[in-house]
Amino acid sequence: MPTLTEIQSRFRDAVVGSDVQQIAPWLAGGCYPEKRLAIHRRNYQTSLIDALLVKFPATEWLVGTPFLTDAATRFVHQHPPQAPCIAEYGATFPDFLWLCKGIESLPYLSEFAELEWHIGRVAIAVSQMPLSGEEFSAIGSEALPDTVLTLQPGLCYLRAAWPIDELMNLYLTETAPDHFYLSPADVWLEVRGARGEFQFTRLNAAEFIFRKSVLEGRSIGDAAERALDAEAGFDPAQALEALIAASLIIAIEGKTHEGF
Repeated sequence: MPTLTEIQSRFRDAVVGSDVQQIAPWLAGGCYPEKRLAIHRRNYQTSLIDALLVKFPATEWLVGTPFLTDAATRFVHQHPPQAPCIAEYGATFPDFLWLCKGIESLPYLSEFAELEWHIGRVAIAVSQMPLSGEEFSAIGSEALPDTVLTLQPGLCYLRAAWPIDELMNLYLTETAPDHFYLSPADVWLEVRGARGEFQFTRLNAAEFIFRKSVLEGRSIGDAAERALDAEAGFDPAQALEALIAASLIIAIEGKTHEGF
């Protein structure tokens, strides 16, 4: 007789996958217990597909419901949830779309879906009280390069090879023209949100690198060096002042994080 853990594992495999035979001997009640198991399987699949469609309405607008539903169905089969929180499910769905057949005419689809994923993620964040410029006055000029900053939780930085922000604006404003042509162009986006609201803004490459590096836990000096590698005229002091003015800094630490 298998243990409870083994039965649970087999039931999970039967619901998530298609290995019904392993659990069939322990199904009981009625003439056709396999049919009741099939109901569980359909409910499991439908709930996850619906969860994905809810999280990617703009992507559905772009590619159509049949295409996205088919992609979501295959994603659910190949990538079952790895965490109990359904809100976290779908983070890799944009990458999965890149592998789908039929997107040849939409080479920016994966990046567009990734932008939408980040918008949904930051929009549910809760902003914290930002630090003011006066709170930096206690940091000496020699210590400032080694200082690590903590930024607002509803913040992310996304680099794309297409101007996907233009396309997202068309969706949000419901002003899609009859014909729209998207040309390849590198864009560096800051996506910020809190309490149901969000915004995305274009940055230049150096500013993007500086802010993304700070968000990743690098020191001010390290972040500035990386930005200077991208643009010799980058002004670290001005970039820091811009972070303060945008109310993005919520904490100051004195040690750096290693690694890239």
